[in-house]
Amino acid sequence: MTSVTEVLVSPSLGLVHPVWMERFPWLCQGCTIRNADGVLYDFGFFSGGSSTEFVQENWSTLLDVTGATSIAHGHQVHGTKIFTHETASAGSNLFPDCDGHVTNSVGVFLAVTTADCVPIFLVDADRKAIAVLHAGWRGIAAGILDCGIRALREHSGSWPVDLMMHLGPSICGVCYEVGTEVFEALGQPMPLQPSPIDLRRILAQKADKAGIPLTNITISDHCTRCTESGLFSHRAGDMGRQVSYIGLRP
Repeated sequence: MTSVTEVLVSPSLGLVHPVWMERFPWLCQGCTIRNADGVLYDFGFFSGGSSTEFVQENWSTLLDVTGATSIAHGHQVHGTKIFTHETASAGSNLFPDCDGHVTNSVGVFLAVTTADCVPIFLVDADRKAIAVLHAGWRGIAAGILDCGIRALREHSGSWPVDLMMHLGPSICGVCYEVGTEVFEALGQPMPLQPSPIDLRRILAQKADKAGIPLTNITISDHCTRCTESGLFSHRAGDMGRQVSYIGLRP
């Protein structure tokens, strides 16, 4: 398990995993930042930050700069429902009440939106199967990671030992103070008062337990709250959302 500082490839493509970019040229992956060439780069249809028309324009821009044929994303509900995609209609495709996506189809990109929650990227390089998951504390407690691993197994035949996992930009374990009920829900030792909790550390532990080798796990150095990365943070009062995307290049 190692930490990674994503690199800013361009304002429109955002922060990209530097090792994956070099190792997997067939993969397109990244996390957008809040401003692209002076324009607010908000992808949140349901967060109240920008108009629907403005957000849709940003999704169209992402399609253009990534070269994606289509992009699948969802109305996220902090649950464990995951859609698998053999094909998708051209353009931006919004799916109901889900928090993850799986595919092995070229040109079908997958995305989740966040503003402190953890974007989980899963890659099976041998089978060229990919997934992206949205993980807040409720989703983690409900088992979103195990559901994502299972969906990849059922859809593409991927075993945990073959998976690479990256935990993208999210709020860090210093900035994310929560009540004792969150510690209890996540099976962590309960403090006597509200305290910080590290969701990415917990996810890495769960991945290790599920069979993903620790050497295949990377964690972003970027915190949505305290690093100067140009990211939206709900805890900081932002209403916008960045998007974490992944796809097999056409």
